[in-house]
Amino acid sequence: MKERPERKNRSGKQKDPGPKEPYVPPRGWYGPGGGRVGYLDPPTMWRATTVQACGMWPFAAGSGSPMTGVPLGQHLFTGATVCGDPLNWFTRARYISNPSLFMLGMPGLGKSTLVNRMLIGLTATGVVPLVLGDLKPDYADTVRALGGQVISIGRGRGGINVLDPGAMGAAAAKIGGEAGEVLKAETHGRVLNMVAALVTIVRGRPMDDHEQSVLSAVLHHIRERTALSRPALLPDVLRVLSEGPDRVRAVTLDRGDEARYRDAVDPLHRSLLGILDGPLGDTFASPTSTRINPDAPAVCIDISGIGEADTQLTAAAMLAAWSDGLGTVAASHALADAGLAPRRWFFTVLDELWRPLRAASGIVDRIDALTRLNRSLGLGDAKITHTLKDAEALGTDSDRAKARGFVERAGMVVCAGLPKQEMEELGRVVGLSRREIELVSSWSSPPGWGVSGEHEEPPGRGRFLIKVGGRPGIPIKVAITDAERRLHNTNTRWTPDEEAVEQAVAHATREVARAAQEGPQPLPGRWTA
Repeated sequence: MKERPERKNRSGKQKDPGPKEPYVPPRGWYGPGGGRVGYLDPPTMWRATTVQACGMWPFAAGSGSPMTGVPLGQHLFTGATVCGDPLNWFTRARYISNPSLFMLGMPGLGKSTLVNRMLIGLTATGVVPLVLGDLKPDYADTVRALGGQVISIGRGRGGINVLDPGAMGAAAAKIGGEAGEVLKAETHGRVLNMVAALVTIVRGRPMDDHEQSVLSAVLHHIRERTALSRPALLPDVLRVLSEGPDRVRAVTLDRGDEARYRDAVDPLHRSLLGILDGPLGDTFASPTSTRINPDAPAVCIDISGIGEADTQLTAAAMLAAWSDGLGTVAASHALADAGLAPRRWFFTVLDELWRPLRAASGIVDRIDALTRLNRSLGLGDAKITHTLKDAEALGTDSDRAKARGFVERAGMVVCAGLPKQEMEELGRVVGLSRREIELVSSWSSPPGWGVSGEHEEPPGRGRFLIKVGGRPGIPIKVAITDAERRLHNTNTRWTPDEEAVEQAVAHATREVARAAQEGPQPLPGRWTA
Protein backbone atom coordinates (compact mmCIF):
# COMPACT_ATOMS: atom_id res chain seq x y z
CA MET A 1 0.00 0.00 0.00
CA LYS A 2 1.38 3.43 -0.86
CA GLU A 3 1.42 6.13 1.78
CA ARG A 4 0.93 9.80 1.26
CA PRO A 5 4.25 11.80 1.09
CA GLU A 6 5.41 13.76 4.15
CA ARG A 7 4.42 17.42 4.26
CA LYS A 8 6.84 20.26 5.20
CA ASN A 9 6.21 23.87 6.14
CA ARG A 10 7.97 26.91 4.62
CA SER A 11 10.90 26.71 7.09
CA GLY A 12 11.66 23.21 5.91
CA LYS A 13 10.65 21.59 9.14
CA GLN A 14 8.57 18.49 9.02
CA LYS A 15 4.91 19.02 9.79
CA ASP A 16 2.77 16.73 11.75
CA PRO A 17 1.57 14.27 9.07
CA GLY A 18 -1.68 13.50 10.89
CA PRO A 19 -3.60 10.33 10.19
CA LYS A 20 -2.52 8.47 7.07
CA GLU A 21 -5.07 8.05 4.24
CA PRO A 22 -4.78 4.91 2.09
CA TYR A 23 -4.27 5.45 -1.62
CA VAL A 24 -6.59 3.32 -3.73
CA PRO A 25 -5.71 2.84 -7.42
CA PRO A 26 -8.63 3.49 -9.74
CA ARG A 27 -8.87 -0.17 -10.80
CA GLY A 28 -8.13 -1.72 -7.39
CA TRP A 29 -5.02 -3.33 -5.88
CA TYR A 30 -2.89 -6.04 -7.37
CA GLY A 31 -2.75 -9.40 -5.69
CA PRO A 32 -5.26 -11.74 -4.12
CA GLY A 33 -8.18 -10.00 -2.49
CA GLY A 34 -7.19 -6.63 -4.00
CA GLY A 35 -10.31 -6.28 -6.09
CA ARG A 36 -8.32 -5.68 -9.23
CA VAL A 37 -10.58 -5.04 -12.26
CA GLY A 38 -9.03 -6.13 -15.54
CA TYR A 39 -9.81 -5.01 -19.05
CA LEU A 40 -12.41 -7.13 -20.82
CA ASP A 41 -12.89 -7.30 -24.56
CA PRO A 42 -16.52 -6.90 -25.65
CA PRO A 43 -18.10 -10.25 -26.43
CA THR A 44 -18.55 -11.23 -30.06
CA MET A 45 -22.13 -10.91 -31.27
CA TRP A 46 -23.67 -13.60 -33.43
CA ARG A 47 -26.99 -13.67 -35.22
CA ALA A 48 -28.83 -16.96 -35.64
CA THR A 49 -32.30 -18.41 -35.88
CA THR A 50 -34.05 -19.70 -32.78
CA VAL A 51 -33.52 -23.26 -34.04
CA GLN A 52 -29.73 -22.74 -34.11
CA ALA A 53 -29.35 -20.62 -30.97
CA CYS A 54 -31.71 -22.39 -28.59
CA GLY A 55 -29.14 -25.01 -27.62
CA MET A 56 -26.41 -22.43 -26.88
CA TRP A 57 -28.65 -19.97 -25.07
CA PRO A 58 -32.15 -21.20 -24.31
CA PHE A 59 -33.43 -17.76 -23.32
CA ALA A 60 -32.70 -16.11 -26.68
CA ALA A 61 -35.70 -14.27 -28.12
CA GLY A 62 -36.07 -11.87 -31.00
CA SER A 63 -38.32 -8.84 -31.34
CA GLY A 64 -40.75 -8.53 -34.22
CA SER A 65 -40.88 -4.73 -34.02
CA PRO A 66 -39.59 -2.84 -37.08
CA MET A 67 -37.61 0.31 -36.32
CA THR A 68 -37.67 2.01 -39.72
CA GLY A 69 -40.00 4.95 -40.31
CA VAL A 70 -42.22 7.17 -38.18
CA PRO A 71 -42.50 6.10 -34.50
CA LEU A 72 -46.08 4.88 -34.21
CA GLY A 73 -46.40 3.39 -30.73
CA GLN A 74 -45.54 0.37 -28.63
CA HIS A 75 -45.93 -3.30 -29.38
CA LEU A 76 -49.03 -4.41 -27.53
CA PHE A 77 -47.36 -7.50 -26.01
CA THR A 78 -43.62 -6.78 -25.79
CA GLY A 79 -43.72 -3.02 -25.19
CA ALA A 80 -41.07 -2.49 -27.88
CA THR A 81 -41.24 0.66 -30.01
CA VAL A 82 -42.82 0.11 -33.43
CA CYS A 83 -41.97 2.40 -36.34
CA GLY A 84 -43.43 2.39 -39.80
CA ASP A 85 -45.03 4.24 -42.71
CA PRO A 86 -45.60 3.36 -46.37
CA LEU A 87 -42.74 5.46 -47.77
CA ASN A 88 -39.96 4.31 -45.44
CA TRP A 89 -41.04 0.69 -45.57
CA PHE A 90 -40.92 0.89 -49.36
CA THR A 91 -37.72 2.91 -49.88
CA ARG A 92 -35.50 2.09 -46.89
CA ALA A 93 -36.64 -1.13 -45.26
CA ARG A 94 -37.92 -2.80 -48.46
CA TYR A 95 -40.69 -4.47 -46.47
CA ILE A 96 -43.39 -3.69 -49.05
CA SER A 97 -43.48 -3.51 -52.84
CA ASN A 98 -46.08 -0.73 -53.07
CA PRO A 99 -45.91 2.48 -50.97
CA SER A 100 -49.56 2.45 -49.96
CA LEU A 101 -51.64 1.91 -46.84
CA PHE A 102 -55.25 0.83 -46.52
CA MET A 103 -56.86 1.37 -43.11
CA LEU A 104 -60.16 -0.03 -41.85
CA GLY A 105 -61.89 0.37 -38.51
CA MET A 106 -65.02 1.41 -36.69
CA PRO A 107 -65.56 5.16 -36.13
CA GLY A 108 -63.94 6.77 -33.11
CA LEU A 109 -61.07 4.31 -32.63
CA GLY A 110 -58.25 6.60 -33.79
CA LYS A 111 -57.73 5.91 -37.50
CA SER A 112 -57.13 9.54 -38.45
CA THR A 113 -55.04 10.02 -35.29
CA LEU A 114 -52.57 7.39 -36.47
CA VAL A 115 -52.44 8.89 -39.97
CA ASN A 116 -51.91 12.33 -38.42
CA ARG A 117 -48.85 10.96 -36.63
CA MET A 118 -47.47 9.57 -39.89
CA LEU A 119 -48.15 12.92 -41.52
CA ILE A 120 -46.19 14.83 -38.86
CA GLY A 121 -43.29 12.39 -38.87
CA LEU A 122 -42.96 12.33 -42.65
CA THR A 123 -43.00 16.12 -42.84
CA ALA A 124 -39.95 16.18 -40.56
CA THR A 125 -38.07 14.07 -43.15
CA GLY A 126 -38.93 16.36 -46.09
CA VAL A 127 -41.94 14.44 -47.43
CA VAL A 128 -44.88 16.64 -48.50
CA PRO A 129 -48.27 15.44 -47.15
CA LEU A 130 -51.32 16.10 -49.33
CA VAL A 131 -54.71 15.74 -47.62
CA LEU A 132 -56.97 15.71 -50.67
CA GLY A 133 -60.44 16.18 -49.25
CA ASP A 134 -60.64 16.77 -45.49
CA LEU A 135 -64.26 16.11 -44.57
CA LYS A 136 -64.50 16.81 -40.83
CA PRO A 137 -61.82 18.42 -40.85
CA ASP A 138 -59.29 16.08 -39.22
CA TYR A 139 -56.05 17.40 -40.66
CA ALA A 140 -56.43 21.15 -41.31
CA ASP A 141 -55.10 22.25 -37.90
CA THR A 142 -52.11 19.92 -38.18
CA VAL A 143 -51.24 21.25 -41.64
CA ARG A 144 -51.47 24.83 -40.38
CA ALA A 145 -49.20 24.00 -37.43
CA LEU A 146 -46.66 22.58 -39.90
CA GLY A 147 -46.69 25.84 -41.88
CA GLY A 148 -48.60 24.29 -44.77
CA GLN A 149 -51.39 25.48 -47.05
CA VAL A 150 -55.10 24.95 -46.28
CA ILE A 151 -57.55 25.47 -49.18
CA SER A 152 -61.30 25.60 -48.47
CA ILE A 153 -63.74 24.27 -51.07
CA GLY A 154 -67.52 24.62 -50.98
CA ARG A 155 -70.38 26.93 -51.79
CA GLY A 156 -69.37 30.46 -50.93
CA ARG A 157 -65.91 29.28 -49.80
CA GLY A 158 -63.98 28.48 -52.96
CA GLY A 159 -64.06 26.42 -56.11
CA ILE A 160 -61.97 24.33 -58.48
CA ASN A 161 -61.97 24.82 -62.23
CA VAL A 162 -61.69 21.27 -63.52
CA LEU A 163 -60.45 22.57 -66.90
CA ASP A 164 -57.54 24.42 -65.30
CA PRO A 165 -54.26 22.61 -66.14
CA GLY A 166 -52.84 23.97 -62.88
CA ALA A 167 -49.32 23.03 -61.92
CA MET A 168 -49.02 20.53 -64.80
CA GLY A 169 -49.75 23.19 -67.39
CA ALA A 170 -47.25 25.60 -65.86
CA ALA A 171 -44.60 22.86 -65.69
CA ALA A 172 -45.19 21.87 -69.34
CA ALA A 173 -44.69 25.47 -70.46
CA LYS A 174 -41.54 25.79 -68.34
CA ILE A 175 -39.99 22.53 -69.53
CA GLY A 176 -40.82 22.88 -73.25
CA GLY A 177 -39.66 20.56 -75.98
CA GLU A 178 -40.69 16.93 -76.25
CA ALA A 179 -40.93 16.48 -72.47
CA GLY A 180 -43.25 19.46 -72.28
CA GLU A 181 -45.51 17.99 -74.98
CA VAL A 182 -45.69 14.70 -73.10
CA LEU A 183 -46.76 16.57 -69.97
CA LYS A 184 -49.40 18.47 -71.97
CA ALA A 185 -50.84 15.17 -73.17
CA GLU A 186 -50.97 13.92 -69.56
CA THR A 187 -52.70 17.15 -68.56
CA HIS A 188 -55.32 16.60 -71.25
CA GLY A 189 -56.00 13.09 -69.95
CA ARG A 190 -56.46 14.27 -66.38
CA VAL A 191 -58.85 17.04 -67.39
CA LEU A 192 -60.84 14.59 -69.53
CA ASN A 193 -61.11 12.10 -66.66
CA MET A 194 -62.23 14.81 -64.25
CA VAL A 195 -64.99 16.18 -66.50
CA ALA A 196 -66.13 12.63 -67.21
CA ALA A 197 -66.25 12.01 -63.45
CA LEU A 198 -68.53 15.04 -62.95
CA VAL A 199 -70.85 13.80 -65.69
CA THR A 200 -70.89 10.35 -64.08
CA ILE A 201 -71.89 11.86 -60.72
CA VAL A 202 -74.73 13.90 -62.24
CA ARG A 203 -76.08 11.03 -64.34
CA GLY A 204 -75.57 8.25 -61.86
CA ARG A 205 -73.94 6.08 -64.56
CA PRO A 206 -70.74 6.22 -66.64
CA MET A 207 -70.41 8.15 -69.88
CA ASP A 208 -70.69 6.33 -73.20
CA ASP A 209 -67.51 5.73 -75.16
CA HIS A 210 -68.46 7.98 -78.10
CA GLU A 211 -69.29 10.78 -75.65
CA GLN A 212 -65.78 10.60 -74.23
CA SER A 213 -64.43 10.93 -77.78
CA VAL A 214 -66.59 14.01 -78.34
CA LEU A 215 -65.50 15.51 -75.04
CA SER A 216 -61.83 14.85 -75.84
CA ALA A 217 -62.17 16.60 -79.20
CA VAL A 218 -63.87 19.58 -77.53
CA LEU A 219 -61.06 19.89 -74.96
CA HIS A 220 -58.41 19.71 -77.70
CA HIS A 221 -60.23 22.42 -79.62
CA ILE A 222 -60.41 24.66 -76.55
CA ARG A 223 -56.78 24.12 -75.52
CA GLU A 224 -55.47 25.10 -78.95
CA ARG A 225 -57.37 28.40 -78.77
CA THR A 226 -56.95 29.35 -75.11
CA ALA A 227 -53.95 31.04 -73.52
CA LEU A 228 -52.36 29.36 -70.50
CA SER A 229 -52.87 32.51 -68.44
CA ARG A 230 -56.65 32.29 -68.95
CA PRO A 231 -57.81 28.67 -68.42
CA ALA A 232 -61.07 27.67 -70.06
CA LEU A 233 -64.24 27.06 -68.05
CA LEU A 234 -67.08 24.55 -68.33
CA PRO A 235 -69.32 27.11 -70.10
CA ASP A 236 -66.70 27.16 -72.89
CA VAL A 237 -67.35 23.43 -73.42
CA LEU A 238 -71.06 24.14 -73.89
CA ARG A 239 -70.25 26.92 -76.35
CA VAL A 240 -68.06 24.64 -78.48
CA LEU A 241 -70.72 21.91 -78.48
CA SER A 242 -73.28 24.45 -79.66
CA GLU A 243 -71.01 25.80 -82.41
CA GLY A 244 -69.99 22.33 -83.63
CA PRO A 245 -66.53 22.93 -85.17
CA ASP A 246 -65.24 20.48 -87.78
CA ARG A 247 -62.91 18.70 -85.32
CA VAL A 248 -65.83 17.87 -83.03
CA ARG A 249 -68.21 16.94 -85.85
CA ALA A 250 -65.65 14.52 -87.26
CA VAL A 251 -65.84 12.22 -84.21
CA THR A 252 -69.68 12.25 -84.18
CA LEU A 253 -69.89 10.79 -87.72
CA ASP A 254 -72.61 13.32 -88.58
CA ARG A 255 -71.65 13.27 -92.31
CA GLY A 256 -72.84 16.83 -92.69
CA ASP A 257 -76.26 16.13 -91.18
CA GLU A 258 -77.08 18.61 -88.44
CA ALA A 259 -79.72 16.33 -86.94
CA ARG A 260 -77.20 13.46 -86.59
CA TYR A 261 -74.76 15.83 -84.91
CA ARG A 262 -77.35 17.02 -82.39
CA ASP A 263 -78.43 13.48 -81.60
CA ALA A 264 -74.78 12.62 -80.85
CA VAL A 265 -73.96 15.58 -78.61
CA ASP A 266 -77.27 16.48 -76.96
CA PRO A 267 -77.05 13.90 -74.11
CA LEU A 268 -73.59 15.22 -73.18
CA HIS A 269 -74.85 18.79 -73.59
CA ARG A 270 -77.74 18.12 -71.19
CA SER A 271 -75.44 16.54 -68.59
CA LEU A 272 -73.07 19.52 -68.70
CA LEU A 273 -76.04 21.86 -68.28
CA GLY A 274 -77.03 19.77 -65.27
CA ILE A 275 -73.59 20.36 -63.78
CA LEU A 276 -73.69 24.13 -64.33
CA ASP A 277 -77.31 24.69 -63.29
CA GLY A 278 -77.41 21.97 -60.62
CA PRO A 279 -75.73 21.45 -57.25
CA LEU A 280 -72.19 21.43 -58.69
CA GLY A 281 -72.29 24.63 -60.74
CA ASP A 282 -71.22 27.18 -58.12
CA THR A 283 -68.14 25.14 -57.21
CA PHE A 284 -66.89 24.00 -60.62
CA ALA A 285 -68.09 26.65 -63.11
CA SER A 286 -65.83 29.48 -61.93
CA PRO A 287 -62.03 29.93 -61.91
CA THR A 288 -60.00 28.11 -59.26
CA SER A 289 -60.07 30.21 -56.08
CA THR A 290 -56.65 29.08 -54.74
CA ARG A 291 -54.13 26.95 -56.58
CA ILE A 292 -52.00 24.41 -54.75
CA ASN A 293 -48.58 25.76 -53.85
CA PRO A 294 -46.08 23.07 -54.93
CA ASP A 295 -43.46 24.49 -52.54
CA ALA A 296 -45.66 24.25 -49.42
CA PRO A 297 -44.43 21.80 -46.73
CA ALA A 298 -47.96 20.33 -46.52
CA VAL A 299 -51.31 20.89 -48.25
CA CYS A 300 -54.86 20.28 -47.03
CA ILE A 301 -57.98 20.78 -49.16
CA ASP A 302 -60.75 21.37 -46.63
CA ILE A 303 -64.24 20.39 -47.87
CA SER A 304 -65.83 20.23 -44.42
CA GLY A 305 -68.09 23.15 -45.32
CA ILE A 306 -70.14 20.91 -47.64
CA GLY A 307 -73.24 19.50 -45.97
CA GLU A 308 -73.49 15.82 -45.06
CA ALA A 309 -76.57 15.35 -47.23
CA ASP A 310 -74.93 16.85 -50.31
CA THR A 311 -73.38 13.59 -51.49
CA GLN A 312 -72.95 14.64 -55.12
CA LEU A 313 -71.01 17.80 -54.30
CA THR A 314 -68.90 15.97 -51.70
CA ALA A 315 -67.89 13.25 -54.15
CA ALA A 316 -67.20 15.76 -56.91
CA ALA A 317 -65.11 17.97 -54.61
CA MET A 318 -63.07 14.99 -53.42
CA LEU A 319 -62.38 13.79 -56.95
CA ALA A 320 -61.46 17.29 -58.12
CA ALA A 321 -59.13 17.70 -55.15
CA TRP A 322 -57.45 14.34 -55.86
CA SER A 323 -57.04 15.19 -59.55
CA ASP A 324 -55.55 18.60 -58.77
CA GLY A 325 -53.27 17.23 -56.05
CA LEU A 326 -51.96 14.32 -58.10
CA GLY A 327 -51.44 16.68 -61.03
CA THR A 328 -49.25 18.81 -58.76
CA VAL A 329 -47.23 15.70 -57.88
CA ALA A 330 -46.73 14.83 -61.56
CA ALA A 331 -45.65 18.40 -62.32
CA SER A 332 -43.12 18.37 -59.47
CA HIS A 333 -41.52 15.16 -60.73
CA ALA A 334 -41.45 16.42 -64.32
CA LEU A 335 -39.60 19.56 -63.21
CA ALA A 336 -37.17 17.43 -61.17
CA ASP A 337 -36.53 15.17 -64.17
CA ALA A 338 -35.70 18.25 -66.24
CA GLY A 339 -33.32 19.53 -63.55
CA LEU A 340 -35.50 22.56 -62.83
CA ALA A 341 -36.56 21.64 -59.27
CA PRO A 342 -35.37 19.40 -56.41
CA ARG A 343 -36.74 15.88 -56.11
CA ARG A 344 -39.57 15.62 -53.62
CA TRP A 345 -41.67 12.76 -52.25
CA PHE A 346 -45.37 13.05 -51.44
CA PHE A 347 -47.80 11.33 -49.10
CA THR A 348 -51.50 11.60 -49.95
CA VAL A 349 -54.32 11.00 -47.48
CA LEU A 350 -57.64 9.86 -48.95
CA ASP A 351 -59.98 9.74 -45.96
CA GLU A 352 -63.63 8.63 -45.80
CA LEU A 353 -63.28 6.68 -49.05
CA TRP A 354 -66.81 5.30 -48.75
CA ARG A 355 -68.44 8.63 -49.56
CA PRO A 356 -67.24 9.05 -53.16
CA LEU A 357 -67.62 5.31 -53.78
CA ARG A 358 -71.34 5.52 -53.07
CA ALA A 359 -71.92 8.73 -55.01
CA ALA A 360 -72.46 7.14 -58.41
CA SER A 361 -72.00 3.93 -60.34
CA GLY A 362 -68.63 3.72 -62.07
CA ILE A 363 -66.96 6.31 -59.83
CA VAL A 364 -64.59 3.60 -58.62
CA ASP A 365 -63.04 3.64 -62.10
CA ARG A 366 -62.09 7.29 -61.67
CA ILE A 367 -60.55 6.69 -58.25
CA ASP A 368 -58.67 3.70 -59.63
CA ALA A 369 -57.33 5.76 -62.55
CA LEU A 370 -56.21 8.58 -60.24
CA THR A 371 -54.38 6.41 -57.70
CA ARG A 372 -53.10 3.27 -59.46
CA LEU A 373 -49.70 4.65 -60.55
CA ASN A 374 -48.49 5.96 -57.20
CA ARG A 375 -45.34 3.81 -57.17
CA SER A 376 -44.01 5.31 -60.41
CA LEU A 377 -44.87 8.84 -59.22
CA GLY A 378 -42.79 8.86 -56.03
CA LEU A 379 -46.05 8.98 -54.12
CA GLY A 380 -47.21 7.16 -51.01
CA ASP A 381 -50.87 7.11 -50.11
CA ALA A 382 -53.19 6.20 -47.26
CA LYS A 383 -56.80 5.24 -48.01
CA ILE A 384 -59.13 5.17 -45.01
CA THR A 385 -62.62 3.74 -44.71
CA HIS A 386 -64.71 1.85 -42.18
CA THR A 387 -65.28 -1.68 -43.49
CA LEU A 388 -65.05 -3.84 -46.60
CA LYS A 389 -68.84 -3.55 -46.81
CA ASP A 390 -68.28 -0.07 -48.20
CA ALA A 391 -67.06 -1.86 -51.34
CA GLU A 392 -69.85 -4.47 -51.21
CA ALA A 393 -72.45 -1.67 -51.33
CA LEU A 394 -71.41 -0.74 -54.88
CA GLY A 395 -73.87 -1.45 -57.66
CA THR A 396 -71.99 -3.77 -60.02
CA ASP A 397 -69.74 -6.78 -59.62
CA SER A 398 -66.94 -5.06 -61.54
CA ASP A 399 -67.04 -2.03 -59.22
CA ARG A 400 -66.94 -4.29 -56.16
CA ALA A 401 -63.96 -6.18 -57.56
CA LYS A 402 -62.08 -2.95 -58.29
CA ALA A 403 -62.78 -1.60 -54.81
CA ARG A 404 -61.46 -4.82 -53.29
CA GLY A 405 -58.37 -4.29 -55.39
CA PHE A 406 -57.58 -1.21 -53.29
CA VAL A 407 -57.01 -3.54 -50.35
CA GLU A 408 -55.22 -6.25 -52.32
CA ARG A 409 -52.72 -3.81 -53.85
CA ALA A 410 -51.97 -2.01 -50.57
CA GLY A 411 -48.49 -2.60 -49.19
CA MET A 412 -49.70 -2.12 -45.60
CA VAL A 413 -53.15 -3.00 -44.26
CA VAL A 414 -53.94 -1.49 -40.84
CA CYS A 415 -56.98 -2.67 -38.88
CA ALA A 416 -58.60 -0.93 -35.96
CA GLY A 417 -61.54 -2.54 -34.13
CA LEU A 418 -63.89 -4.45 -36.46
CA PRO A 419 -66.66 -7.01 -35.81
CA LYS A 420 -65.65 -10.64 -36.13
CA GLN A 421 -67.65 -11.30 -39.29
CA GLU A 422 -65.99 -8.42 -41.11
CA MET A 423 -62.56 -9.52 -39.91
CA GLU A 424 -63.22 -12.97 -41.36
CA GLU A 425 -64.13 -11.37 -44.70
CA LEU A 426 -60.97 -9.29 -44.57
CA GLY A 427 -58.98 -12.41 -43.74
CA ARG A 428 -59.98 -13.91 -47.07
CA VAL A 429 -58.38 -10.92 -48.81
CA VAL A 430 -55.17 -10.27 -46.83
CA GLY A 431 -54.73 -13.50 -44.83
CA LEU A 432 -55.39 -13.30 -41.10
CA SER A 433 -54.86 -15.96 -38.48
CA ARG A 434 -57.60 -16.98 -36.07
CA ARG A 435 -55.75 -15.29 -33.20
CA GLU A 436 -55.47 -12.02 -35.15
CA ILE A 437 -59.17 -12.09 -36.01
CA GLU A 438 -60.12 -12.60 -32.36
CA LEU A 439 -57.72 -9.88 -31.17
CA VAL A 440 -59.00 -7.17 -33.51
CA SER A 441 -62.62 -8.23 -32.94
CA SER A 442 -62.17 -7.70 -29.21
CA TRP A 443 -61.27 -4.07 -29.87
CA SER A 444 -64.68 -3.33 -31.39
CA SER A 445 -66.49 -3.88 -28.07
CA PRO A 446 -68.01 -0.79 -26.42
CA PRO A 447 -66.70 0.44 -23.05
CA GLY A 448 -68.02 -1.02 -19.84
CA TRP A 449 -70.76 0.51 -17.74
CA GLY A 450 -68.52 2.85 -15.79
CA VAL A 451 -69.81 4.10 -12.44
CA SER A 452 -67.16 6.74 -11.85
CA GLY A 453 -68.85 9.34 -14.02
CA GLU A 454 -65.70 9.77 -16.09
CA HIS A 455 -65.53 9.40 -19.87
CA GLU A 456 -64.80 5.74 -20.49
CA GLU A 457 -62.85 5.02 -23.66
CA PRO A 458 -63.63 2.03 -25.91
CA PRO A 459 -61.16 -0.83 -25.33
CA GLY A 460 -59.99 -0.63 -28.94
CA ARG A 461 -59.17 3.06 -29.10
CA GLY A 462 -55.57 3.57 -30.16
CA ARG A 463 -54.99 -0.14 -30.90
CA PHE A 464 -54.11 -1.29 -34.40
CA LEU A 465 -52.92 -4.41 -36.19
CA ILE A 466 -50.43 -3.85 -39.03
CA LYS A 467 -50.41 -6.54 -41.71
CA VAL A 468 -47.80 -6.82 -44.48
CA GLY A 469 -48.30 -9.70 -46.90
CA GLY A 470 -48.26 -13.09 -45.21
CA ARG A 471 -46.20 -11.94 -42.24
CA PRO A 472 -47.66 -12.11 -38.73
CA GLY A 473 -49.49 -8.95 -37.80
CA ILE A 474 -47.92 -6.35 -35.49
CA PRO A 475 -50.36 -5.19 -32.77
CA ILE A 476 -49.56 -1.71 -31.49
CA LYS A 477 -50.89 0.75 -28.94
CA VAL A 478 -50.73 4.47 -29.81
CA ALA A 479 -50.55 7.03 -27.01
CA ILE A 480 -50.90 10.59 -28.30
CA THR A 481 -49.02 13.57 -26.91
CA ASP A 482 -50.62 16.76 -25.58
CA ALA A 483 -49.65 18.61 -28.76
CA GLU A 484 -51.37 15.98 -30.91
CA ARG A 485 -54.43 16.07 -28.66
CA ARG A 486 -54.75 19.84 -29.13
CA LEU A 487 -54.33 19.64 -32.90
CA HIS A 488 -56.53 16.62 -33.51
CA ASN A 489 -59.91 16.31 -31.83
CA THR A 490 -62.62 14.77 -34.01
CA ASN A 491 -65.25 15.41 -31.31
CA THR A 492 -64.93 19.19 -31.14
CA ARG A 493 -68.70 19.63 -31.60
CA TRP A 494 -69.21 17.50 -28.48
CA THR A 495 -66.69 19.35 -26.33
CA PRO A 496 -68.61 21.50 -23.81
CA ASP A 497 -67.97 25.24 -23.79
CA GLU A 498 -67.36 25.91 -20.08
CA GLU A 499 -68.06 29.62 -20.40
CA ALA A 500 -71.37 29.00 -22.18
CA VAL A 501 -72.37 26.45 -19.55
CA GLU A 502 -71.63 28.92 -16.74
CA GLN A 503 -73.65 31.64 -18.49
CA ALA A 504 -76.61 29.28 -18.94
CA VAL A 505 -76.51 28.27 -15.25
CA ALA A 506 -76.34 31.91 -14.12
CA HIS A 507 -79.29 32.82 -16.38
CA ALA A 508 -81.37 29.95 -15.01
CA THR A 509 -80.50 30.97 -11.43
CA ARG A 510 -81.65 34.57 -12.09
CA GLU A 511 -84.91 33.37 -13.62
CA VAL A 512 -85.66 31.15 -10.62
CA ALA A 513 -84.95 34.02 -8.20
CA ARG A 514 -87.17 36.41 -10.17
CA ALA A 515 -90.02 33.89 -10.24
CA ALA A 516 -89.74 33.39 -6.47
CA GLN A 517 -89.99 37.15 -5.86
CA GLU A 518 -93.02 37.63 -8.11
CA GLY A 519 -94.92 34.79 -6.49
CA PRO A 520 -97.31 32.36 -8.16
CA GLN A 521 -98.78 33.55 -11.48
CA PRO A 522 -102.24 32.70 -12.86
CA LEU A 523 -102.36 30.04 -15.53
CA PRO A 524 -103.11 31.37 -19.02
CA GLY A 525 -106.80 31.11 -20.08
CA ARG A 526 -108.13 30.80 -16.49
CA TRP A 527 -110.27 33.29 -14.52
CA THR A 528 -108.88 34.49 -11.23
CA ALA A 529 -110.99 35.37 -8.21
